[in-house]
Amino acid sequence: MVLKIDFNSDEAIYIQLRNQIIMGIATDMIREGDSLPSVRQMADYIGINMHTVNKAYAVLRQEGFVKLDRRRGAVVSLDVDKIQAIEEMRQNLDVVLACGICRDVSRAEVHQLVDEIFDRYTRRCMDAGQETEGV
Repeated sequence: MVLKIDFNSDEAIYIQLRNQIIMGIATDMIREGDSLPSVRQMADYIGINMHTVNKAYAVLRQEGFVKLDRRRGAVVSLDVDKIQAIEEMRQNLDVVLACGICRDVSRAEVHQLVDEIFDRYTRRCMDAGQETEGV
């Protein structure tokens, strides 16, 4: 798993880590049932404090992306609640779209951007599925 953490970003490192793991799940680089590295291993790999990793894992657990198992650590386990997911997306998009409107981003540009991002994730999932089908 390749993680891109920007130590100069204003965004908290635990949020960046959380986001990178979610994007890894969305692109099928990390799959349901996979164990994430231990807190210590992840902290050493990235070069950050273990408490930061612990906080990222706790947020992922609260959001239903991982379950904590005594033997296996943090395990990807998607708690799918589509209604809740849509409401969370609505809240997040509300602010993002408001910012875009303030900067004169058009509806067509928003739709194009959403389509590009959505396609990036769904194509990777479809490509991964095709690779496993040929095995």
